[in-house]
This record gives sequence, structure tokens and C-alpha cells, in this order.
Amino acid sequence: MEKLGIKRLDLQKLLAPAALVILYVAFSLIAKDAFFSLTMVQNILESSYYIGFMAFGVTFIIITGGIDLSLGTVMMCSALLGAYTFKQLQWPLIAAVFVTVGVGTVFGFLNGNLVARLKLPPFISTLGTMMMSQGIGSILTKTQSQTWPIATDPVGGWFKQVFIRANIFGIDRFPVGALWLIGFFVIAALILHQTKFGRYTYAIGSNEEAARLSGINVDAWKVGVYTLSGFFVGMAGLMYAAAYTTITPGTGNGQEMNGITGVVIGGTSMSGGSGSMVGTLIGVFIMAVLKNGLSACGLQAPWQTFFTGLVVIGAVLLDIQRTKAANRVKKS
Repeated sequence: MEKLGIKRLDLQKLLAPAALVILYVAFSLIAKDAFFSLTMVQNILESSYYIGFMAFGVTFIIITGGIDLSLGTVMMCSALLGAYTFKQLQWPLIAAVFVTVGVGTVFGFLNGNLVARLKLPPFISTLGTMMMSQGIGSILTKTQSQTWPIATDPVGGWFKQVFIRANIFGIDRFPVGALWLIGFFVIAALILHQTKFGRYTYAIGSNEEAARLSGINVDAWKVGVYTLSGFFVGMAGLMYAAAYTTITPGTGNGQEMNGITGVVIGGTSMSGGSGSMVGTLIGVFIMAVLKNGLSACGLQAPWQTFFTGLVVIGAVLLDIQRTKAANRVKKS
């Protein structure tokens, strides 16, 4: 029985890679040549950048047994305020880049203190910061859309070339953003799997009280986890700005589900204590393929939202089944 349980768990690890392949093949058959074009591959990559950075950060949070509903609105608020400082306040573009990352980090630090120090449930505290970030962005920009520079702008034209795409190595529209995504994936994986920070993250998610009794300062490490996630959300804001240029106040609701669903599809348990960055990266590409595949099939935005919602429900059901299987293995 134990061997059967272990084999079942091993097979479940293959579900996400298999789902990615099946999804891509299915959309290729439906959308035909459009899905094999270089433009579509570039679109999938560019969609994965901001989802990936959100997912890397929230992986740490979910492993601790927490959740962050403010990912999407904080990402948009970060990008919005970064563009505002560049366009309206006439700050140097490099300063706007640091503002964008800084805003996300500050909101992460706030979430961590609300959850760890004030003992608010993660669902409630991050729901509050979700609305706060949405409001702050709209108030400071007076509900006016903000734009980041495009590649042909005389001032700041380097922004897209550095963060999203550039004509280098003899390749037109080389996906520079993929290098950022892979680089930070490696950093996040090393932090999670090779450092004390990662070990404590798993320990808190597995049994918070046991971690506390073993001498771990759980509250401080939780603040660190949410702050790190905030940094990644700030980076997601940069990647979103580089990909789409125009940032609209009051948006971002629902974007968090792309990141969270990618994490859960990738094998991280919503109950905490288990997960991996490799799984998260696969889940991110599944969400990016789904986003672009539904659009390539000609489905309008409401249908895209509907099917994304189905994937969210399916991911949670899959997580429940994984948890039950793991518990059966432990009992046997």
C-alpha cells in the first residue's frame, strides 16, 4: 500500500507538465497556424513574465499556509506610481523603476505585519490591502492613466529593451524578459530550497506551533516572507509596464488569480508545507498558454474569464486530492 501511495504521488508530479503539453497541443489544433507563429510564442512569453514574478513571491506565502489577494492590485499600483513619478513628477526613469519595486515591497511588508504582528487572517488583511492599493493608485494619479516609455522614445527608450524585448544577438525582438524570468526563478529556487529562509518557510507551513516551540521566530520570518513576495510583485509591476506600457487606475482585480492558480497547478499545497519553484514555473506557463490560447480561439474577454475561473476551481480540487493522497501515504 505504501509503495502504491508513493507511486501515486510521483505520478501527480507529472500532471502539471502533462497539462502544459496537452493544453498547447489542443490550442494548436484549434487555432492552427496562428498558435505556432513566432508572434504567438512571444506573446505567451510576455504574458508569463508578470504572472511568473507574482507566482514566485506568493509561492513562499502559500507554503507558509497563507494567501495574498492583493497581488494584482499592488502590481498595478506599483506600475502606476512608477509611471506617475516618471511622467508627471519628471523623475529619472531609473528612479521610477526603483519606486515601482519599492511600492510592491512596502505593501508586502505591510501585509506581513498585519498577518504576523496583528494576527489578522491573511484573507482579510490582504483583502484590505487589495482595496487600499487600488485606492492609493487612483487618488495619487487622479484616476488618470499613466504611460511608460516605448522603445522609440528619446527619453527612456531603453526601458522596453532592458526589460521586455530588444534587437540583439542578431535576433529581432529577442525576449530579454525571459532572461529576467529565468534569472529570478533561479534566485527564488535557491532561496526556497537551499537557505535557512526556505527551510523555515516549509517548517512554518508544516506546523507553525512546532516551529515556534523549536525556537523559530515565526512572526519575524512571516514578515520576511510577505516582504519578499512584495518585492517580486514590484518586479511583476515592472514587467507588466514593459509589456503593456499603459497602466489604468483601479485595475488589477483578478490578476492575482493568475499567479495563485499557477502556483497551485504547479503542486504547491494550499494547506501549506509543500511546494517547489519548478512546479510554479510550469504552472505559470500553463496560465500564459491558457490566456493567449483562449484569445487565439476568438473567445471574447467574458469567456476567457469564465474558463480561467474553471481552471481556478480545478486547481483547488486537484490540491485537495493531492492533500488526501499525501495523508493516506502518511497513515499507511
